[in-house]
Amino acid sequence: MGEPFWYTLALIITFTSILLLHFTVAKIRQNHNKNLPPSPPSLPIIGHLHLLKEPIHRTLQSLSSNLGKILLLRWGSRRVLLISSPSIAEECYTKHDIILSNRPRLLAGKHFHYNFKTVAAAPYGDLWRNLRRVMTLEIFPSSRLATSSSVRQAEVRLLLNQMMKSCACTQQGMTKIELKSKFMELSFNVMTMMVLGKRYHGEDVEDVEEAKHFREVMRDAVDLSATTNLGDFLPILQWMDISGLEKKMARLMAKMDSFLQCLVEEHRRILSPNSAGNGKDDKMFMIDYLLSMQETEPEFYTDEIIKGIILVLLVAGSDTSSTTLEWAMALLLNHPEEMEKVRAEIETKVGEKRALEEQDLPKLSYLQNVINETLRLYPPFPILVPREASEDCVVGGFDVPRHTMLVVNAWAIHRDPEVWEDPTKFKPERFERWIGLEGGYRLIPFGAGRRGCPGAGLANRLVELALGSLVQSFEWERIGEDLVDMSEGLGLMMPRVEPLEAMCKPRPFALALM
Repeated sequence: MGEPFWYTLALIITFTSILLLHFTVAKIRQNHNKNLPPSPPSLPIIGHLHLLKEPIHRTLQSLSSNLGKILLLRWGSRRVLLISSPSIAEECYTKHDIILSNRPRLLAGKHFHYNFKTVAAAPYGDLWRNLRRVMTLEIFPSSRLATSSSVRQAEVRLLLNQMMKSCACTQQGMTKIELKSKFMELSFNVMTMMVLGKRYHGEDVEDVEEAKHFREVMRDAVDLSATTNLGDFLPILQWMDISGLEKKMARLMAKMDSFLQCLVEEHRRILSPNSAGNGKDDKMFMIDYLLSMQETEPEFYTDEIIKGIILVLLVAGSDTSSTTLEWAMALLLNHPEEMEKVRAEIETKVGEKRALEEQDLPKLSYLQNVINETLRLYPPFPILVPREASEDCVVGGFDVPRHTMLVVNAWAIHRDPEVWEDPTKFKPERFERWIGLEGGYRLIPFGAGRRGCPGAGLANRLVELALGSLVQSFEWERIGEDLVDMSEGLGLMMPRVEPLEAMCKPRPFALALM
């Protein structure tokens, strides 16, 4: 290589160094007069990324325990406001809720959320407000949840029948059942039946190959979404895409989009006036309702918007419920006295002459306490979906600059000994006089404020109905004398490290009912 090459390289290095020095000095001057939250020592370029070890919610809790309930971290090029206090979380979700309602632009939002056009990933503004209105008033109003109760009850009944068949085949006292896959199938079938009018698990699947393909694509999408992408924090890595993550996301989303578009076209044909199966008078499926809205507001209800709504419903709606169900059953297996209290309450309030129904759930306060305690100990999102400040604000007495990413550690808040007595103990009774968020933001498994999860009511209904039905219909025991392992696995929604297995046998009254 000749002198011109080295001369050019020297110029590039010099110019880059000057730029870095300029931005560093500017940043120091910018922050000099600000009262920023405390921050641990950081490294050049990567900031505090080296401190993040799995599981992240435990690592962040350790940082907060040592340094404070409000911290300012730097993950690469991003400022991060870490909150581990219910009072400061309440301030964020009430006083500063609008300012802190943006979403950071992450790679998953670009590829799995139609370039930030779903209710989960869209920035705060007109598009998000319209999407939120659709979810709250059109998809999840109490009236629609009530009319879809038959779907949830039918799917729970199918699960119970399937388990009873498994028990009958063994012809033994107790039968070993693997529950993780059954809970996933239940949750996914409930959502696909409500949204699409199809089941994708079980014996009566219409198209086995289609169902298999759809399940695989959905599972891959969830797994890729949970993959840590350093390019979100170090932009040069995003540009280089050394790991090939962006290419994988783009290929997978192309498959997903093609599948969802086929579903849209299929239901559009069914709703067509020329179709023999015209279903315009019976919009029992959410996709049909969205397509009918497209006819009156085509400028908003584009195919892309409809596909984005369907995608969010299927992914978020199924995984949260199945994960919570698995944790709840594991806790009851380790606490048989509490399981017996659930059963006794059902026998008292419902009786033994009929199966538990969704309309019975408001009467079952102890069952609800068990679910709340499960969500406290094992929230589906231990780290709530991050937000971003759209302008400067003051949180907890500290200055928070614009574009700072808000990260709330729900897991840490739920296990804070200053907030909860015996925080690591499973004590459903602690919720006997629970008044929700009015008692403080101590329990926030689905977030809060404008960007709280709109489907929390649906998730709770399904989990309560399924868990109550399983306790009512079967006797349960652990496999062996050891307690069920409650170790947490890695993933976006904090799964168990090992799939849950248990021993069960149908109760006599349940056999007669089925």
